[in-house]
Amino acid sequence: MRILYEDNHIIVCVKPVNMPVQRDETGDLDLLTALKAYVKEKYNKPGEVYLGLVHRLDRPVGGVMVFARTSKAASRLMPQFADKNGAGARKRYAALVRGEPPAYGVRYLENMLLKNEEERRSFVVPEGTDGAKKAVLEMRGIARKGGLTLVDVLLHTGRHHQIRVQLSANGNPIFGDQKYDPDPVPGQQIALFAYSLSFEHPTTHERMTFTALPEGGAWRPFADELLLLTADLVCAYSDEDVLVVNKPAGVTVANADGGDDTLEARLAAAGVTAYPVHRLDAPTSGLVIFARNGRAKAALDEAMRVRSIRKFYLLIVRGRPPKNSGRLEFYAVKDSAAGRMKLYDRPVRGAAEMITDYRVIRELAGASLVEAELVTGRTHQIRASFAQVGCPILGDDRYGDRDFNRDPAMRRYRRSAPLCLAAVRLVFGFPEGSYLERLNGRTVSAEAPFETVK
Repeated sequence: MRILYEDNHIIVCVKPVNMPVQRDETGDLDLLTALKAYVKEKYNKPGEVYLGLVHRLDRPVGGVMVFARTSKAASRLMPQFADKNGAGARKRYAALVRGEPPAYGVRYLENMLLKNEEERRSFVVPEGTDGAKKAVLEMRGIARKGGLTLVDVLLHTGRHHQIRVQLSANGNPIFGDQKYDPDPVPGQQIALFAYSLSFEHPTTHERMTFTALPEGGAWRPFADELLLLTADLVCAYSDEDVLVVNKPAGVTVANADGGDDTLEARLAAAGVTAYPVHRLDAPTSGLVIFARNGRAKAALDEAMRVRSIRKFYLLIVRGRPPKNSGRLEFYAVKDSAAGRMKLYDRPVRGAAEMITDYRVIRELAGASLVEAELVTGRTHQIRASFAQVGCPILGDDRYGDRDFNRDPAMRRYRRSAPLCLAAVRLVFGFPEGSYLERLNGRTVSAEAPFETVK
């Protein structure tokens, strides 16, 4: 049992796996009893110690839990665990699942669950079944290694065995789940862990988040991916030299870029030492490369200089570009006062060449889904280039079309992305003799956070 935080009102701890939260028929030591003994001894409390149980974890599942030290704190915490979609508590779980890996990006699972008290199991049942309750969760596939996929799960409801039942019904049973995996490995510990808990403090009303990670066993190959989850980041690729992070929209890359929220700061807070070797605009989401040591940084910097790493983007633009595929070539001058790039069709004094290759993937209603590859790497290159040819990117408030951005018909495409521009694929290439030559040809991919189908 590991204590993460305590004051006069709450205790936050890490529940060990296979320990019941409260006393059951086995008579095994339970977490509630252990914590009461801890409080009694540490604070020399006479008589019975009060400790309020405000939420639960299944016995085989480990992870972060909070307990109330007063009845007043309990009365303010319990409603937060009943409110999964508003300002209530948020519980995130890491799971290793079998079967066909779930698609990367966020996916919602919604089922009707019915609990069988005698069997102590829950089942997915048809809607309208007497006694059934709706269960909703969202899941993100993070990485696949050794036949297992790491999945990040956020609960929107709190049903009996909800994650275990829903993932199994989806064809992705949790590795080691002796109850819901149709072909379990005998004796294998379930690979499900409550790694993050966020809630409002019952007296100070401060929003607090606590994290802990599973270790060893089947979790070991996913150490980097798990560590980045605590920083609310998705690791797209990692080795001892290189880290590729899937940047969310609205976050800047480096501390030097400014902004209150940067990838560099998040990685440092998670205990990861890494150095960014290129940038994405804050509104742009997608893949960003970091070096994990000096030799790797030198090799990556050289590859960026000679443009041997290919970078591909997905974007949704107004209308349709001039051709099904082609090259956009301009000369760009930065207007610092206006915070934008001015583009010219011919060389002008102080201008830098700006080259982007593209192909139209499909036509949408009044728009086009386009793949673009950077040939050069200039500030706002893709945004400015497509606006210059009359095809501004959906959601671009700097170079875009306000009416197009606000068109109700376009809302479905934007999903969780304010700007429909994402760096979705990297193909590594390094000069002969480079320290990172072993990565030549390796492709790293991510899913765009906006809708890409008709």
